[in-house]
Amino acid sequence: MSLMKAPENTPVWVDTSRCKACDICVARCPAGVLAMRPDPHSILGAMISVEAPELCIGCNDCELDCPDFAIYVADRSEYKFAKLTDAAKERAEAIKKNNYMTLSA
Repeated sequence: MSLMKAPENTPVWVDTSRCKACDICVARCPAGVLAMRPDPHSILGAMISVEAPELCIGCNDCELDCPDFAIYVADRSEYKFAKLTDAAKERAEAIKKNNYMTLSA
């Protein structure tokens, strides 16, 4: 089995064809990187979105908890991740309070 190579300059990415929009990854993200966005073509009416990739700390919680293996985090040798800041924690909390939906909508 070979390791998946991350898209260049991308800390986290999603295979939307595998994602069922369960929002588990959004709930687990401590930095507010992920959110759900409205998507009329999705069965649940929403789809995962990488909203703030520059805030990704590389914790891998989203990837490890995805029941559909639809989200991936770059290897530390391929990407320099951010540090977890208070602002990122606040963003994550705001997304959770917004029913996991994007704050920009």
